[in-house]
Amino acid sequence: MSLSTAAPASRPSSRNTVALAAVCLSSLMFGLEISSVPVILPALERQLHAGFGPLQWIMNAYTLACTTVLMAAGTFGDRYGRKRVFVLGLLAFAATSLACGLATDARTLIVARFLQGGSGGVMLICGTAVLAHQFRAGRERARAFAAWGVVFGIGLGFGPIVGGGILALADWRWVFLVHVGLAAITLVPLWRGVEESRDPHAGRLDAAGIATLSAGVFGLTWCLIQGPAAGFASATVLAVAAAALVALIAFVRIETAHAHPMFDFRVFRLRDFSGAMVGAVAMNISFWPFIVYLPIYFHGVLGYDAVAAGALLLAYTLPTLVMPPLAERLSLRFHPGWTVSAGLFAIGAGFLAMRYGGRTADPGWAQLLPGLLLAGTGLGMTNTPVTNTTTAAVPSERAGMATGMDMSARFISLTVNIAAMGLILLAGIGTHLRERYGAVVPAAAERIAAGDLNALGADAAARQAARAALAHGFDLVMLYGGIGVWLLAALGLAIFSPRRIAVRLADS
Repeated sequence: MSLSTAAPASRPSSRNTVALAAVCLSSLMFGLEISSVPVILPALERQLHAGFGPLQWIMNAYTLACTTVLMAAGTFGDRYGRKRVFVLGLLAFAATSLACGLATDARTLIVARFLQGGSGGVMLICGTAVLAHQFRAGRERARAFAAWGVVFGIGLGFGPIVGGGILALADWRWVFLVHVGLAAITLVPLWRGVEESRDPHAGRLDAAGIATLSAGVFGLTWCLIQGPAAGFASATVLAVAAAALVALIAFVRIETAHAHPMFDFRVFRLRDFSGAMVGAVAMNISFWPFIVYLPIYFHGVLGYDAVAAGALLLAYTLPTLVMPPLAERLSLRFHPGWTVSAGLFAIGAGFLAMRYGGRTADPGWAQLLPGLLLAGTGLGMTNTPVTNTTTAAVPSERAGMATGMDMSARFISLTVNIAAMGLILLAGIGTHLRERYGAVVPAAAERIAAGDLNALGADAAARQAARAALAHGFDLVMLYGGIGVWLLAALGLAIFSPRRIAVRLADS
């Protein structure tokens, strides 16, 4: 169906409502997959004998695959039809979730997670492009994206308790297997409600751009994860780092010269688009990568089991459920730059509050709760305005490309910062052990980072030393997340341009 057959902008049709339901259900699955899996990482460490490195790859395989396919999915959707590609992505997500649930070792799970992440990326990119196409008026689009954000927040918010509950009542495998049933339910409204849409000017698949971007991100991630064990000065790590840099430079040159680039750098001339992209990166150097490590903190430092850790994680994720409608109203009333920047500042303040609570004499849930709530509130204010702003800044027929750039920025920064936070965590543990024992055994530091408090011995004193080392490592991670997101919040506000924001406020 052509672009001209879209529903009138003044009043969304019942078909649009069904389409919105399909996109929201897919976002529910995506949100559940992000926030429920970290809760089961300690169980995977025990049952699959997965060390700290494999645990990082279990999470990073998903985000790395999302990064790899996002731009290709946007291009395929623009060219061959967003509905068609959406359906294929949904079916693949169901199949790969089944593969994850049937995995018997860490390597198999990592491969299955990579495939699952690729299909999830296709589903996500096409879903947001569908919203941008079928809801074009300002307020209707804002309401559609707010509903998308609320349901995404439900997945994120209840994912930890769902994961913890499944682990307590059944087996970690059902955290993945549940998506098979959800995908079957989603297929019905997707098929009935989503209109087929294309970009009539979409070009060919940019295989060279995809290959160089993927190689660059993978190489950088590999260096951050494998560097502590191999040695950052080793020939292998230096060679991979050099190759990754060359690949990223080649990617920029390829996209700049391409007639129909999948990553059109010209849109960065639009201040709203560029400011929103900074917001996308900022969320994913702080809030999202930290959700991977929080269950380890709750288990290893605070001593909570999977159910208690999942319940406490609700404070971190549930605000994403209630904040998107308010964030969209604020973005309509004021400039999105204010909403995004305020949300990022709240995330940073939440991280520093968590750090302060963790440094008290006897830290527990009460000391962490204010920071968890504040960070989640900031994410809820930032997430949907960023997505809505990037798609609204470009013509509707380029929605797939814009959404692909937005999501690529998110997942590239998320992938790199899952690895970076792991590196900082290991460094903090190593520093503490060096101060206490005068030397560090890398294998012991990695076991502690994975939440194994018996790495130094099974007696009470050794376990307490391991717990103190883990707490010191998380202290540095929280500082990194808080300061990093504040710096990017300032940069984003400068790009949005306070003077231009003031003019808009005066006109309103």
